[in-house]
Amino acid sequence: MPLTKIIDQNTFEARIEKLSAPSNLPLFCSILRGIEREGLRVDKSGHIAKTPHPSALGSTLTHPYITTDYSEALLEFITEPTNSIEDVLHQLRLVLGSASHEIGDEVLWAASMPCQLGPDNEIPVAHYGSSNSGRMKEVYRLGLGHRYGRKMQTIAGIHFNYSLPDAMWNVLRRQDGSTLALQDYKTQGYFNMIRNFRRWLWLLLYLTGASPAVCRSFVKDREHELSELDKNGHSLGATYGTSLRMGDLGYQSNAQNELSVCYNSLEHYIDILRDAILDERDNYQSIGVQDAQGQYQQLNAGLLQIENEFYSTIRPKQTARRGETQLKALRDRGVEYIEVRCLDLNPFDAVGISEQQIHFVEAFLLTCLLTPSPQTSDEEHKIIQQNQNAAVYQGRSPQMQLERINKPNTTVAEWGKEIFESIERCANLLDTAGDTKNYSQSVAHYAQSLEHPEQTPSAQILRELEESGSSFHGWALKQSQKATEELSHIQISPEDKLRLDEIAKESHVAQKQIEKEDTMSFDRYLFEYFEQYRNL
Repeated sequence: MPLTKIIDQNTFEARIEKLSAPSNLPLFCSILRGIEREGLRVDKSGHIAKTPHPSALGSTLTHPYITTDYSEALLEFITEPTNSIEDVLHQLRLVLGSASHEIGDEVLWAASMPCQLGPDNEIPVAHYGSSNSGRMKEVYRLGLGHRYGRKMQTIAGIHFNYSLPDAMWNVLRRQDGSTLALQDYKTQGYFNMIRNFRRWLWLLLYLTGASPAVCRSFVKDREHELSELDKNGHSLGATYGTSLRMGDLGYQSNAQNELSVCYNSLEHYIDILRDAILDERDNYQSIGVQDAQGQYQQLNAGLLQIENEFYSTIRPKQTARRGETQLKALRDRGVEYIEVRCLDLNPFDAVGISEQQIHFVEAFLLTCLLTPSPQTSDEEHKIIQQNQNAAVYQGRSPQMQLERINKPNTTVAEWGKEIFESIERCANLLDTAGDTKNYSQSVAHYAQSLEHPEQTPSAQILRELEESGSSFHGWALKQSQKATEELSHIQISPEDKLRLDEIAKESHVAQKQIEKEDTMSFDRYLFEYFEQYRNL
């Protein structure tokens, strides 16, 4: 019997009861979470930094905790997976504090939407050295610039990684009476979780979205639906907007709209993304993989260069080995964890995300996991996209209506209350397991925003802009200066300072070793890399 049919026979309440057993509560202590936090380096006046990645921060190719994302100026800070929310935030503060000392007079931009930007060619693409893997990372980013423009490569966010221990999956598997192998059960379970996450994504955008405004320079020469927010027209925004980063101005691509990824199975997910990588498109062929001088402009002419170009709000993940594609890793070893990609930077918190936010996100994710998750039809897939777009631009509007498959349209408050009943149950379960009240207190805090949209971060930002008369750029620069100052005062022990310095030095050595050992031509390297897709 298909796993989805088995799961549908088990109610949310039965799963809560099973996991609430005293023998199962300790399993929650083995949940792993990790954070990837992006942040743009800017100069003192709030313009994107043109300087190279600081050498003292190590090699962007091999440093395990500090690298760059798309632009050379877009720092990315990575924590190790940990069982403790306090520990993940400690790790994040440590690397952020270290970086704040090494960027000199520059500032770490506190908002998701970027600072004042000039022409595309003034936005530096990230560099990773001369190795084949380093060149591939850079060419991929060059390709993104040709396809979507480099301004999009200056947007920052929070990625939240989350996984359950095998012992917990085994409890659920036994309750379901599943005969699947553990890894197959886990993979399908994560896909069930992802489908519910996407159904309720609008709620996260409403509650945590913090990018309702942009600098006019970001949308120069682009069509948009934004209104002027200041008398000089320097700032644009959406009156009821929540997270413009997650709309068509951010990491969304009209070219990818034809990809109907419903997350009903790993096999279907792999097939769609593989075909999107291998099927060449005329508009990308016109760019050319190489220019007249033989310099690579993009990795290929497919709808996607690699699977990372599919800008999803959540991803199934498996740790890929060196030189291995993510799709091959998923096919061979299944889903290891999920990566939540829709969280804006919190400009009111120096770290970019608060402990309260993490508690709520974890209660939300557990609800997505334990709630029955029917497969997504093409019709529901379109509804999910429409609800996401509505939440981005009209999320706090009292008149906004959300669509539900085979049910009447509803409001954020109405549907939100229904979902919150389950989130509260999961929060109480997490509190019991951790002997705390943090989860239920966090959920109670966010529940208030259903009735009071003015309490949401997006509303707070727009209110501060209006009350101060400041432009978005001026307001965000002040928040960034304040946050960077706070980060620079983080106390780093001599032992941690020595450890981070050694990691940075070792990362430079590791990059040079990789470059020294490369004997294959870049052309051959790419051919063999893409051969993995052809063999899926």
